[in-house]
Amino acid sequence: MARCTKEKALETRERILDAAEDVFHAKGVSNTSLADVADAADVTRGAIYWHFKNKADLFDAMCQRIRLPMQTLRDAMVDQKTSDPLGELRTTCRFLFRETVDNPHQNKVLDILIHKCEFVDPADPIFIRQQEWMQECSVNNRLLLSNAIAEGQLPATLDVRLASVMLHSLISGLLTTWLFAPDRFDLIQDGGKIIDAYIETLLTTHSLQTAAP
Repeated sequence: MARCTKEKALETRERILDAAEDVFHAKGVSNTSLADVADAADVTRGAIYWHFKNKADLFDAMCQRIRLPMQTLRDAMVDQKTSDPLGELRTTCRFLFRETVDNPHQNKVLDILIHKCEFVDPADPIFIRQQEWMQECSVNNRLLLSNAIAEGQLPATLDVRLASVMLHSLISGLLTTWLFAPDRFDLIQDGGKIIDAYIETLLTTHSLQTAAP
C-alpha cells in the first residue's frame, strides 16, 4: 500500500511539472499562478503545495528535471582526472544540442528560460537561482579550460576568464537563436562545427592569450 501511495505521489508530481512547463510556456512565468498550474494538471492547489513550497520551488524543480541528465556529462567534463577535457566538451555540447532538438521537455524549458521569463526583480528567488546557475556554469567552464591547459590541449598562455565568457556566450547564443528560429540552421550539425571552431580559435587567436603563462 505504501509503495502504491509513493508511486501515485511521484506520478502526481510529474503531472504537475508537465503542466507547469505547458502553462509557463503559454503564458510566461510572471503571468502564471499556481492556480493556473493546478487547473492544467487537474489537481488542487493543496496538491501543488504538498510537493512544492511555492512558485519559485516549482520553477526550479522544472529546470532541474532537464539539468539532471547533464550532470554526469558535466562531472566528466570538469574532472581533473579526465585525459581529454576538450573531447568531453564536444560530447557534452552535442548531447545538449541533440536533447534541445529531440527532447520536448528540454526544448520547452529552455524556451521558457530564454524567451518566457522576465528577470526584473533581483530579489525574486527565480532570478537568484538563475544567477547562481550562471555562476556554476562559469566555474565549470574555467575548470574545463584549466584542465585542458594542464593536459596540453590548450596553450598555457590562454586567458581562461575570456575563453570562459566566450564559451558561455557561444552556447547561449546558439540556443537562443535556434529556439527563436529553428529553421535558420541545424543545431546539431552546425552547432557541433561551431564548437570545433571555438576550440580552434582558442589555439590560434592572439587576443585570447595572456602576456605570460
